[in-house]
Amino acid sequence: MGLVISQKIREKLREKHCVTEEEIVQCFASREGRFLIDTREEHFTDPPTQWFIAQTSYGRLLKVVFVLKGEDTYIKTAYEPNETEIRIYNKYGLGVSG
Repeated sequence: MGLVISQKIREKLREKHCVTEEEIVQCFASREGRFLIDTREEHFTDPPTQWFIAQTSYGRLLKVVFVLKGEDTYIKTAYEPNETEIRIYNKYGLGVSG
């Protein structure tokens, strides 16, 4: 599985979200639960856009958004999630009520 980050996305990650490729890799490695599919119409892609929330090695919580194409994972964005996103992931990704 290859991680693919376009130059445009790489710049957005760095400039807007202060997220590195290394942090994204750490999130994939530490991930618990399952990937969720973004079902919002304005975010529809084929194959579907998926996301999860996980911590980096330093405990930074990130939402990682990506598309799987064959053996490759194309990163769309990654950023610190808001409370609503955390609640949704806890409920549907981890199966934790609350």
